[in-house]
Amino acid sequence: MPRLPVLLAVALGGVLGALARYGLTSAFPVRSGGFDWVVLGVNVSGCFAIGVVMLLSESRRAKPLLRPFLTTGVLGGFTTFSSYVVGMQRDMVGGAARTALLYGAVSLVAGLAAAAAGLAVARALLRPGREGAA
Repeated sequence: MPRLPVLLAVALGGVLGALARYGLTSAFPVRSGGFDWVVLGVNVSGCFAIGVVMLLSESRRAKPLLRPFLTTGVLGGFTTFSSYVVGMQRDMVGGAARTALLYGAVSLVAGLAAAAAGLAVARALLRPGREGAA
């Protein structure tokens, strides 16, 4: 596959995902020392979606640019390791170390569980004999 179309698919997807994340975090800002439910929700839902998309995009019928557009682009721009780490650092400096550490642990465990759940859902959708399966 030519590199320029992949680069453009990732770039376009990344713009869309980053704009969605920015819109959510701007609409629902977190107070200092508070648990950042918005970034947690973004990251967990993004991990779930990545699990689904990664498996479903392995189909021979999937368009070749679908996976880079959705996973690396949209979902890579939507989810954000840096925002949750910056939030943790902000809380540590602000004297909310317990909140920061809890937030980091919950983010990691929930993200991994969501990705596994997304894979399980995709497997169920692709199960042979399932009506409407690909």
